[in-house]
Amino acid sequence: MKIVKVSISTHTFSFTLPLLPDSRGSSNRVLLEIETDEGISGFGLTGRFMAAGVAAILQHHVLPAVAGMDIANLERIHERVRPLVAARGTPLGAGAAALSCLDIAIWDALGKHRGQSIAQMLGGARDGADVYVTYGFGGYSEDQLIELAHSLVAEGYRSLKVLVGTKRGIAEDARRVKAVRRAIGPDITLGIDANESLSYDEALRLCHLLRDEDIAWFEEPVKAGTPAALGELKRLGGIPIALGQFDGTLQRFSDWIAAGAVDIFMPNSMYNGGFSETRRVAALSQAYGLPLSDAGGGGLLSLHHVAGLRNGTTTEMHLGIARADQQLFVDFPEPVNGHLAVPARPGLGLDLNRDFLRQTCSHSCSLAL
Repeated sequence: MKIVKVSISTHTFSFTLPLLPDSRGSSNRVLLEIETDEGISGFGLTGRFMAAGVAAILQHHVLPAVAGMDIANLERIHERVRPLVAARGTPLGAGAAALSCLDIAIWDALGKHRGQSIAQMLGGARDGADVYVTYGFGGYSEDQLIELAHSLVAEGYRSLKVLVGTKRGIAEDARRVKAVRRAIGPDITLGIDANESLSYDEALRLCHLLRDEDIAWFEEPVKAGTPAALGELKRLGGIPIALGQFDGTLQRFSDWIAAGAVDIFMPNSMYNGGFSETRRVAALSQAYGLPLSDAGGGGLLSLHHVAGLRNGTTTEMHLGIARADQQLFVDFPEPVNGHLAVPARPGLGLDLNRDFLRQTCSHSCSLAL
């Protein structure tokens, strides 16, 4: 089964946050759609950085290289493409995003061809996953954090995440997290995420300030953190460290494992090279008996690896990105009592909203291979 036609487009999705109607966030996406010689289609999404560059890499480098190849030979495709997007070593950044977009589209098409969801093709461990909600944004006041936490718990969510390192200062970050913990009680899981915004010293201090708050994970804590520094933070900070949302490749996780730096694997197939790379990462996490989750937005895609693989735990619902996805996909699958079911249809199980895509498109092109 070969790719005979493709379309590439870039999009900017705007969204607002609950309780902040005047806020306006945005997220960029690159969409790749493929059609095979058997009439089966598939799509892949990536973003959110350098969208035009990723689209150009796909158009001029990646897709011409796979012309005439059987998409069932995914390892062969990766062997062909990886040297094009990383002269040496492991693809990162825009090159990895382009490879991710292609890989996801191929998995989607293969799932439709086989009549299986991607979760089933990855192993079919479960039919869905519990959701953790990324909600504690810096724009919220403490009262709003508490109000929204109560609302989410009432809807059935049992795991929440609050952002730290939001320029309020470490002491204020700690105070806000403690306020949320008091509001939700001890039975709700609570994580924190610095988005690589803190220095090592700031991250360690925050760990010490929150040592009694039962924090389930500290995600991406240190700006440009080396494996050695992250390993020290894990050892001294006392909070499990979660890594991998934008650079969660097998090589990165191998380095983190060697440094004793990671407790929770959080790869995102939209950025690390696709489901094929996440499958490799998952094998490493299973070898070390560590849990597998996801981060970085795009939870509807990552749901497949969290549900499909036996050590999968929870999948992310980012309140801002989810509002964009509600417009992007027809029949957007909503969590029920904090649990998100894998769509019953094959592949990704998602249908694109063509009207929304036209409204948000900034560039598009079509190619015959």
